[in-house]
Amino acid sequence: MTKQTGHDLLSKRSRRPRPIGLRLLRYRLAALIAVLGPGFITANVDNDPGGILTYSQAGAKYGYALLWTLVPTTIALIVVQEMASRMAVATGKGLSDLIREEFGLRLTFFTMAVLSLADLGNIFAEFAGIASGMGIFGVSKYLAVPAGAALVWLVIVKGTYRPVERILVIGSLVYFAYPVSAFLAHPDWHTALIKTVVPEFRRDPAYITMIVGLIGTTITPWMQFYLQASVVEKGVTAREYPTARWDVIIGCIVTDVIAFFIVVACAATLHQSGHGEINDAAEAAQALKPFAGQFASALFALGLVNAGLLSAAILPLATAYNVCEGLGFESGVDRRFSEARIFYSLYTGLIVIGAGVVLIPHIPLLKLILLSQVANGVLIPFVLIYMLLLVNKPALMGAHKNGRWENVVAVSTSVIMIALTLLMVWNAVRP
Repeated sequence: MTKQTGHDLLSKRSRRPRPIGLRLLRYRLAALIAVLGPGFITANVDNDPGGILTYSQAGAKYGYALLWTLVPTTIALIVVQEMASRMAVATGKGLSDLIREEFGLRLTFFTMAVLSLADLGNIFAEFAGIASGMGIFGVSKYLAVPAGAALVWLVIVKGTYRPVERILVIGSLVYFAYPVSAFLAHPDWHTALIKTVVPEFRRDPAYITMIVGLIGTTITPWMQFYLQASVVEKGVTAREYPTARWDVIIGCIVTDVIAFFIVVACAATLHQSGHGEINDAAEAAQALKPFAGQFASALFALGLVNAGLLSAAILPLATAYNVCEGLGFESGVDRRFSEARIFYSLYTGLIVIGAGVVLIPHIPLLKLILLSQVANGVLIPFVLIYMLLLVNKPALMGAHKNGRWENVVAVSTSVIMIALTLLMVWNAVRP
């Protein structure tokens, strides 16, 4: 009888079939990783420098009072993003493409022009975030901004979709620096959690404008166009969609959890010290230092630079998708420059303009950034109306058209945004 060695026994154990539950879990995780990208990236890039500034100002000026807005906003964001993703899978076309086909070129051109102007304001904010964040580390904006612009241009123009997506997913993970900063700030967690679930309403015009800005920076028009275009380019099929849907849901939850921690960090430090007004997100990072320490301040600044780089790559890309799809030009990161000259030329032009404006001395970037966030809030109802009309067309969507729940949330979001915008304008013009 042959004696078995320990190595033989180990080899036999390794050849035993793994439990079905473990294999199923590994299969599902592999499937999620395979489709992880468009939803996760889009939602997280939404926490751009303009968004970080808006969240920082909300925490600095109002403390924990506006945390409640994140709960309904997260629900609305999930529903809206899921609609865009589902339309991409059902039709194989981007949102601009569908708007042109269903509503005509003239209306599409007007919509693209207005959205592109709002996007341009957002692009200014992205490069301003790079300049501000790197300034904390002692790097001049005249070096940081051109270097950042060159980096994002090279990644997008010289890369293809899959590698670019992996880089953006990894970059999105850097946002978890903000929860660490919030914990180091030692906030009043009891008050923060209460304010998250108990709404606080005020008739103060500035408070209402801040709510519009918070919603506008969380549910932005460009997100819907970029998400739908990237899902189409990735080639997600109807069979893969149930898993891709989780990509959207996870991304939306993560982005608003990050927003929660940004508000909390600034509420626990800036608001508590009476420092209610800040000029940019970098000032929020610097103001954290006396209260939460240099490490928390550096993490906040690192998150700002990362947000600027990610969104400086994505915002011009989203705008290029919008315009090219809407006007019928070739578009896509997987195409070569020679195959999509207008797409890449527009992308390059937006980066050059966005970076160039930030380098102009004494330009009022704060006003441009905040105005772009409010403009997002004003424009989102119009984008949602387009989406609702499209996603409810049986001839277009078939079995994938909207259900009652999706329509209720999307319509409610549009009505609320229109009401808040009208209230904001009324407060601005009344004597």
